[in-house]
Amino acid sequence: MSGPRTISNPDLTVGADNKQRWNQPAHRRHGFHNAHHLFRRALMVRSRNVLMLEPAKHALTDQPAKLKDLLTHPAFSALCCIQGNRIVMEAAAVDFTTTTPHSIQSVSKLHIHLIVGLLLEQGLISLEAKVVDYLPDIGTGYAQATVQSLLDMTVSNDFSEDYSDPQSDCYTEEIALGWRLPANNLAETTLVDFTNAIPGFKSTHQRGHADYKSANTDVLTRIAAAVSPKPLAQLIEDIADAAGYESAFHISRSPDGFPAFSGGGCLSARDLARFGLLFARAGCDISGVSFANEAFIAHSLSRNAPKLTPPKDWLRYSNHLMTDGRFVGHAGYGGQFLMVDTQSGTSCAFLSVLENDVGYDDCYMALVAQSLRELCDR
Repeated sequence: MSGPRTISNPDLTVGADNKQRWNQPAHRRHGFHNAHHLFRRALMVRSRNVLMLEPAKHALTDQPAKLKDLLTHPAFSALCCIQGNRIVMEAAAVDFTTTTPHSIQSVSKLHIHLIVGLLLEQGLISLEAKVVDYLPDIGTGYAQATVQSLLDMTVSNDFSEDYSDPQSDCYTEEIALGWRLPANNLAETTLVDFTNAIPGFKSTHQRGHADYKSANTDVLTRIAAAVSPKPLAQLIEDIADAAGYESAFHISRSPDGFPAFSGGGCLSARDLARFGLLFARAGCDISGVSFANEAFIAHSLSRNAPKLTPPKDWLRYSNHLMTDGRFVGHAGYGGQFLMVDTQSGTSCAFLSVLENDVGYDDCYMALVAQSLRELCDR
């Protein structure tokens, strides 16, 4: 008698383009709208208290023309802009809502900014220290890099993040993030093994532009886990409580249990905007009590840091956030952007799903960032 029939999980199995099904163009929109159900494993957190929102007394009618175009773009999923506890503007595609979880991809990296700030405040981490000081087993690609260089994306090594190259290292990284299965029934790579295997560190002077590598975030995640007196899962709960999410925060996990801060987060548009208010409130939680490292946030906005590559070179990459000194936020693969105006206290979350082959378009992302900046100006 033959045994039961099994197949490799179709959502997590890679195809000929070296992408798992949920990230292939024909399935990507469904994938980003349901990533919290599709990851290999994930952590889910709810907030103890919810920041209640109310409509603004006067609707924003003077929308930037570029934003109007984005709201009708086939990629568009949802937009939510909050000021204080007022919804200044909100919109969603016909197949989505502003309260449904969505993959936020690299916007998740802002969690590392908050966590490192808390560890600095406690004297548990030094920005001048080298990675090997905290992770003695780390490989040659990161051992001699400083914590500051990881935070600013100025590390030079052999990790590649080229979305147009199906064999780029960032796709191999997805096995360690819990996003896909390895081919040929091989064992799943842990985050420790993946980061330890990266070679090719090159000592360089301060570069003009950031050299974006999501593996930097993975290494920072390991450092945070090594020095924090609280487990990373508890720190995620603390951040959720400080933000006051209405729905759940989901984040994928590596085979060895690390949360995928480099891109595994899922939040609704409303909750992502709530998260952004942590920066608009200079690090205070929903009760107005100091939570994040206010001095670290302020210094990150004002300091000299490497620029992003054109056409987003009006933004600098500083301590794991993007800023021009007034606006702060982060972009995410596939079409995500969180933009916070620290002057007006406005937080704008934009979610979308690009369905081109690579899942990314630098000009589109620049348009999103510029449109959100103009929206905050209104």
